[in-house]
Amino acid sequence: MKVTQHIEDAKGETLFSFEIIPPQKGKSIQELYDNIDPLMEFKPPFIDVTTSREEFIYVDKGNGLLDKKLTRMRPGTLGICASIKHKYNVDTVPHVLCGGFTKEETEYLLVDCHYLEINNVMALRGDAMKEEQSFVAKAGGNSYAVDLVQQIKLMNEGKYLHDVIHVDNKADFCIGVAGYPEKHLESPSLLSDLKRLKEKVDAGADYVVTQMFFDNAKYFEFVAKAREMGITVPIIPGIKPLAVQRHLQILPQIFRIDLPEDLIDAVDKCKTNADVKQVGIEWAIQQSLELKAAGVPVLHYYSMGKSENIRQIASKVF
Repeated sequence: MKVTQHIEDAKGETLFSFEIIPPQKGKSIQELYDNIDPLMEFKPPFIDVTTSREEFIYVDKGNGLLDKKLTRMRPGTLGICASIKHKYNVDTVPHVLCGGFTKEETEYLLVDCHYLEINNVMALRGDAMKEEQSFVAKAGGNSYAVDLVQQIKLMNEGKYLHDVIHVDNKADFCIGVAGYPEKHLESPSLLSDLKRLKEKVDAGADYVVTQMFFDNAKYFEFVAKAREMGITVPIIPGIKPLAVQRHLQILPQIFRIDLPEDLIDAVDKCKTNADVKQVGIEWAIQQSLELKAAGVPVLHYYSMGKSENIRQIASKVF
């Protein structure tokens, strides 16, 4: 079932969902199941599975020489989606990236999704590679998320890239895109960023999931401005609980977000990361309760593959 249909069927009740990351190559999928199991009591209608960008590694060839290789450390997104769908009877949302994929490779991925009856996808540009100062699309790939949305939308209409095909079984993907309450780190302003979001929705996006934020006022202001601009699709808030002390530095650095002073002060008083984790849980509970009271369609949690803090939050909210 489509994400938008789940929201419609809920008739105003706030739903619970979460996002997981594939395990690194060589790790068992059982650890993923062990972290999904405790969250199933909250009846998530869908689970997101991220897709990692490729990265360069250096392999020792001996004699002081290194061989530069391109690899993906966390492959398996589609397989995990299919496995979760089968094991838990829940819809899954694979993340589809521009970065690192040609349009043809994207089309093949979408065909596989269609065969597996996975009809929700999250269309993202993706980050720049670590070696790049700014995002560079793969030759023959989509440069922006709006281009990816357009490709998926055309496939829904039975239009493939190059081949003339008589389509008797069209795909019907529900397309999610990202929104940024504090603007994308590369955008010159929030208004400019909202214009880009409007382009994605006009191109065919069906719903929006926001980047993490820690001040609900930022989300409410973002939604209000989006509505003023004519964006009418559901806007799902993304929540990430703080878990370790260094989140105070790395989250603003990586995502260009602001942390509320009350949260910073609470974390600064913590003596251990266990204390920080508890502060993060309590903060996320209060965020979630306020958002739920405001009638948000879904509360979507960034779990990073760990479930205990998410379980504690959800037990107080749902």
